[in-house]
Amino acid sequence: MHFYGTEIKSRLLLGTAQYPSPAILAEAVQASGTEIITVSLRRETADGSGAGFWGSLQDTGCRILPNTAGCHTVQEAVTTARMARELFGTPWIKLEVIGHSDTLQPDVFGLVEAARILSGEGFQVFPYTTDDLVVGEKLLDAGCEVLMPWGAPIGSGQGLRNPDALRAMRAHFPEVPLIVDAGIGRPSDAAQAMELGMDAVLLNTAVAKAGDPAGMARAMAQAVEAGRLGYKADPMERRDMAVPSTPVLGMAEFA
Repeated sequence: MHFYGTEIKSRLLLGTAQYPSPAILAEAVQASGTEIITVSLRRETADGSGAGFWGSLQDTGCRILPNTAGCHTVQEAVTTARMARELFGTPWIKLEVIGHSDTLQPDVFGLVEAARILSGEGFQVFPYTTDDLVVGEKLLDAGCEVLMPWGAPIGSGQGLRNPDALRAMRAHFPEVPLIVDAGIGRPSDAAQAMELGMDAVLLNTAVAKAGDPAGMARAMAQAVEAGRLGYKADPMERRDMAVPSTPVLGMAEFA
């Protein structure tokens, strides 16, 4: 799997917010086997405060994917992305432009505009978007090479609310890396996303708020791998009727 030319082996991306302590975060990251962790610029400041947290992230050995969480306008998102590139030294940015305060649904119009601006400035944009095919096309036209459709509202743990839409995205964008972002609550949700043909899953709250974050991180990693293996194995289609698995031919006949 490649993101903007960078090979990534782990198909689980992990957020770093809401953990009980930096030590528990480090344990969860290690247990997950992830190679990419997301971090909001609000956890750091341009004057260097928050260096302890930044140091703990560096100690994980993971690649940092800064995000623009909490931004509600194009200008906020673009400015935050520019600050993140300066602070973290990476062109990668998880782009969020929030349009609805209750659902945290992306403002897809602002998202496309911000993606176009940032791509033009050399950023490698990971856009948090809806599962709309037209929006996906617009984001690709704006310079994105990855799409991150939501599974459900951020932090809701509802799982995949519209698996048919995600399946349609996989069919419509066969060569584009697709990462389900937001809404994953249980390992079964992560496995389902991967069985639909998604390339990866990004989650945070399900691990951070679990009773045993490291244990849940390990479970999510295994679920992602199982789901991917299932998808690659070309699973059987669902049937409306029962079909006997034991052949009838050759059975004994009783008078």
